[in-house]
Amino acid sequence: MTENQNPEQKARDNIDALLRQAGWVVQSAKKIDLSAGLGQAVREYQTDVGPADYVLFVDKKAVGVIEAKKEELGHKITEVETQTEGYASATLKWVNNKEPLPFLYESTGIITRFTDGRDPKPRSREVFSFHRPETLKEWLAQSDSLRERLQHIPILNPNQLPARELRLRDCQETAIVNLEASFKADRPRALIQMATGAGKTYTAITSIYRLLKHARGKRILFLVDTKNLGEQAEQEMMSYVPTDDNRKFTELYNVQRLKSSFVARDSQVCISTIQRLYAILKDKDLDEAAEELNPAEMAQPKAPMPVVYNEKVPPEFFDFIFIDECHRSIYNLWQQVIDYFDASLIGLTATPDNRTYGFFKKNVVSDYNHEKAVADGVNVGNEVYVIETQVTKAGGVIPAHQQVERREKLTRKKRWEQQDEDEAYSATQLDRNIVNPDQIRTVIRTFRESLPEIFPGRSEVPKTLIFAKTDSHADDIIQMVREEFDERNAFCKKLTYKIEEDPKSVLSDFRNAYYPRIAVTVDMIATGTDVKPLECLLFMRDVKSRNYFEQMKGRGTRTLDMDELRKVTPSAVSAKTHYVIVDAIGVTKSLKTASQPLITKPGVPLKDLAMSVMMGATDEDTVSSLAGRLARLNKQLDVDDQRRIREAAGGLELNQLVGKLFGAIDADNIEARALQLAGLPAGTDPGDDKREQAQQQLVAEVASVFNGELVGLIDSIRRDKEQTIDHDTLDQLVGAGWERNITGNAQAIADEFAAYLQANQDNIAALTIFFSQPYRRRELSFDLIRQVLDKLKIDKPKLAPLYVWHAYQKLDDYKGAQPVQELTALVALIRRVCGMDETLSDFDGVVRRNFRNWIMKHHSGGAEKFNEQQMDWLRMIRDHVATSFHVDHDDLEMSPFDGQGGMGKMYQLFGAKMEPLLDELNEVLVA
Repeated sequence: MTENQNPEQKARDNIDALLRQAGWVVQSAKKIDLSAGLGQAVREYQTDVGPADYVLFVDKKAVGVIEAKKEELGHKITEVETQTEGYASATLKWVNNKEPLPFLYESTGIITRFTDGRDPKPRSREVFSFHRPETLKEWLAQSDSLRERLQHIPILNPNQLPARELRLRDCQETAIVNLEASFKADRPRALIQMATGAGKTYTAITSIYRLLKHARGKRILFLVDTKNLGEQAEQEMMSYVPTDDNRKFTELYNVQRLKSSFVARDSQVCISTIQRLYAILKDKDLDEAAEELNPAEMAQPKAPMPVVYNEKVPPEFFDFIFIDECHRSIYNLWQQVIDYFDASLIGLTATPDNRTYGFFKKNVVSDYNHEKAVADGVNVGNEVYVIETQVTKAGGVIPAHQQVERREKLTRKKRWEQQDEDEAYSATQLDRNIVNPDQIRTVIRTFRESLPEIFPGRSEVPKTLIFAKTDSHADDIIQMVREEFDERNAFCKKLTYKIEEDPKSVLSDFRNAYYPRIAVTVDMIATGTDVKPLECLLFMRDVKSRNYFEQMKGRGTRTLDMDELRKVTPSAVSAKTHYVIVDAIGVTKSLKTASQPLITKPGVPLKDLAMSVMMGATDEDTVSSLAGRLARLNKQLDVDDQRRIREAAGGLELNQLVGKLFGAIDADNIEARALQLAGLPAGTDPGDDKREQAQQQLVAEVASVFNGELVGLIDSIRRDKEQTIDHDTLDQLVGAGWERNITGNAQAIADEFAAYLQANQDNIAALTIFFSQPYRRRELSFDLIRQVLDKLKIDKPKLAPLYVWHAYQKLDDYKGAQPVQELTALVALIRRVCGMDETLSDFDGVVRRNFRNWIMKHHSGGAEKFNEQQMDWLRMIRDHVATSFHVDHDDLEMSPFDGQGGMGKMYQLFGAKMEPLLDELNEVLVA
């Protein structure tokens, strides 16, 4: 029998139950006992404006009020907030409350809303249940509310330093700054969209650290949907060191990855799968195997058991929840886990869809997609290679009256029986109901035969991941790969959660060892299974989900430098510049993907693409292909190449130019410009003509950077990074033996080099000084010598200094030290040609010899001898000139001089003699 009868009283019965489960003692105003427990909820408590439905007491002090309404008024419960505020501001009977009560609730027993009056802008929010008395006591003991503390988080980068000095990328700095602005605006949900490989987890940990330190957050949850992701996040937290403290994150804060139902009360960061958190809230055990798979892929009950209140983990247990891969596991059954907590939600994903945007209320604090990541060099782009077979496309027919093999899927037990009638099968039945071994063989054989075309110059198979339909299909593929490539077991392995081998060890070998070269997978496609050396994705299964396909493609986007790539792929000749999607099933055509192949014209030469854009081409294919090719080239550039392009492009870095090209064909930028051209406000339709005009304008603005010199430079650098392989001209043996005319060849090279220097002695400043103005040799600098090398590389690339050096080495029978870099070799060669040195001499040796002679001459006279400290400085200057040809004031403030006190220290040692000493050394050492 219920205590109350009418709808409002029935609502109070529900409210009483919610209060009791949250640890409150519910009392009548006629039977108040403030010693009964920590917190009391007193019904019908008298105030000077009438009785409040409930007044909350903690430690015998009034702290809040509850306005109760019947269930039918849930749809307009916010209308009674003024009423609640009135009771909170009223004078309570028997209580001397001078300030309004801070904690305000409205509830129907089904819906409960809460307002913290201490917030800067008090705003109500829906909560799963009432907060516990212990929580309100803790909040009152603090000088200000969490939302108030969020207002005072210090600026991330007050000195406007480059992001890298904060150990961040630009996109990470932007995400954190915008997220903190979102917190200050009291936005309850925020979405960080960041491309695979851009560092979402690192961004989240940096934000978590700042929330714990500056906002004094009590506890933060990092929520994942697979155990693998949780382990990865834990490892990153264990290695994270903030920029303002030398201790590791896990030394500063208690981090617990939940592996059972036990949650430590002193944990400040918890890492958990959503499956485990659901089990904890339901007070159920969970087998670890349930954490291996992405729950979005698991079958769900039609009517899941709802989450109920758990006093061990109450709704206010976490202040913030960071949801990794939030596009997958925040819906249906799993959303109730998120909705249970009274916490700010921060989503992390590379591939949001409309549901994701909706869930996070379109509050996107970071919009850093794959195309932007490629432009910035954070990711690499892709190309698509298609393999199409008749059976893959159209299926086939099994004719009647012949013996056919039947095979059980799980046991793979075989039997033979006669086919009763013709049986046609479609492409979608392949490898599910019907297995056609020759179809698999045809695809794998074609892939093997196409590798020289896809990856020219490679002597081993690039690391390749094959996506299979089922485990049975994967086994068939593995057998076929080993046969067709004539390789051992280690060459091709299955990479799935269900294999007998430890999937982590197979994954580790795939990442770090030579074998396996090819891995076949069904289910391990999620973030956390990244393999940076991966250069090829072979699709033998179709995917209908756009997000799922983007995730699968994301396995190939990670960048890797040449040294690291060559550890597992020795024949690689550059850093990882792109990855290839081999489409053997039509996956790239079966749906429109979010990130299209960036290079849609792979057969058009880079120079032609650049010239086309320079001459006015504005179509998306040409611009996108040019941007993609330049992004790939950017991966191969050394510091010298980058400098040359920057100078030719008017100070613009190549990756900035790539970004501008992508920006010129970005739909949002085109729409904004089209609206501007049409003179229309945002949200209206400017029309396709204006959009086309807008794209033409945007591309033309970027194209103005291109000129003949820049295009020629880019093409010459590209030619230096690539080789053309002639497969058509056949070779034949003419003879074998020792070369008889080595000296003649060397002389021809030396003559051509000398002729080039003499022809340009009036055009290049450094050559002018060497040949005709020896009195200016003290002016020779690193930049002047660099100009000679740059022009030589463009005009006569075959006369590379080290190549010419070997010619002179033969002619002069030189037996000395070899040059350590191109520039020092070039200086030695110029000295040889202009007559400063009679035979080839190592420039470092020349400088050291001149230094030794100068010191001996100085010490042999009556002048004061240099002391040991002065000698140390003079030797540093000698070593600097040996590699940089000149020393000036700016150099004295750089390494290694700055470590010894810089220019100030040198002046202290040499006094007024410093200036003439530098002039003298600049002249003597290079004489």
